[in-house]
Amino acid sequence: MIVTKKALSRRTLLRGAGTVLALPVLDAMRPAFAAAAAPPARLAFIYHPVGMIMDRWTPSATGSGFEFPSAMKPLEPFRQNLTVLTGLAQVQGRALGDGPGDHAREGATWLTGVHPRRSETNIGCGISADQIAARELGKYTQLSSLELSLEAPGLAGACDQNYSCAYTNTVSWKTPTSPLPMEASPRIIFERLFGEGGTTDPAARKLALNQQRSILDYVAGSIDRLQTELGTRDRGKLSEYLDSIRDIERRIQKAEQQSASSGPLPNLARPDSTPESFEEHAKLMIELQAIAYQTDLTRVITFMLGRAGSNRAYRSIGISDGHHSLTHHMNDKEKIDKVAQIDAHLVKTFAAYLDKMKSTPDGAGGTLLDNLMVCYGSSLGDGNIHTHHDLPIALVAGNRFFKGNRHLRYTSETPLNNLFLNLFDAAQVPCDNFGDSTGRLAQV
Repeated sequence: MIVTKKALSRRTLLRGAGTVLALPVLDAMRPAFAAAAAPPARLAFIYHPVGMIMDRWTPSATGSGFEFPSAMKPLEPFRQNLTVLTGLAQVQGRALGDGPGDHAREGATWLTGVHPRRSETNIGCGISADQIAARELGKYTQLSSLELSLEAPGLAGACDQNYSCAYTNTVSWKTPTSPLPMEASPRIIFERLFGEGGTTDPAARKLALNQQRSILDYVAGSIDRLQTELGTRDRGKLSEYLDSIRDIERRIQKAEQQSASSGPLPNLARPDSTPESFEEHAKLMIELQAIAYQTDLTRVITFMLGRAGSNRAYRSIGISDGHHSLTHHMNDKEKIDKVAQIDAHLVKTFAAYLDKMKSTPDGAGGTLLDNLMVCYGSSLGDGNIHTHHDLPIALVAGNRFFKGNRHLRYTSETPLNNLFLNLFDAAQVPCDNFGDSTGRLAQV
């Protein structure tokens, strides 16, 4: 066998009949005998709104080989990557003297473990787990993180018992006072990933980057002149603004490096609009996430299947009642069955997400699922009585990170934030304490 040191360019395109088709990463694109770099670790946090019917979710047996209950049944094909965690809590989601508002608190606490400040305007919570990870993993990508939703926020003011709508519209917090908006438009997400040209063409992306850099250069000069004229408080506000500018500059630099060194992006057209059906919307959003991971545009994604306290109707499965309304079932069997159907439908959507990751190549012989850790669940257990303990939590991960096929039961009130410390360790994100954590989870 004759081996040369020549390698096929990663920019190679198939051309013909007026069509240009981007190639995936091929073995021929790597120099002979070159050691393949280990694919990067990715993190995903997928939020299931309004709790669950817990006896339809929780396996009866612990350990391996457990039987899948009805709500969890769609995850059975991923048994070898799945760990179900029972007994975890976000106790800061409880009233703690604030009275009603559990849905605002379910959104605010899921990834923070910090009790939110009850206010319509003077909001305050904690930095979320996804943003802790994004601070570290975002050093290596164009976008530090993506925050996505299948339900547009569309709400402002107070949404739940004098709690700001910020608490129900997002689960991501960059700082204790800076909630990150969730984006539901596939078109806007596409433009954030690939620019506004409606194409993934490298030349068009390079032109857009050059235009952005020119604008930033002008802004930087104007700021230098402005700083000498401001008081202490305004300089503080300007400092936060400059942090945003520096983040944009970092993203442009990463994008330029990516354009110079990486292979062609997947050939994808910009979506024209948001699909009307939940299922088509979810499918498109999942495809965009897979591409974002595959092209290493980001390594951290947070994905809300609905707002905290969502009252969406799921007519495609024959349920016209609102989700939130049904969860207050008062032990009515018909309503319980409908909520359980919604739970299973959302878990089925999660299974479609996992299937997409499992079928998308990533690295030498692996898939995105092999290099991904996903935390799925909620900060609300029983939606009827608004419990914030015994939460529905599942961890799905490549076996390089965690062993699957397990149901682990923990002592009641064990902080969910302990799990996030395990995830940080596996992703090599430095973090010793987070929220109300008391240490890493054993056995995970």
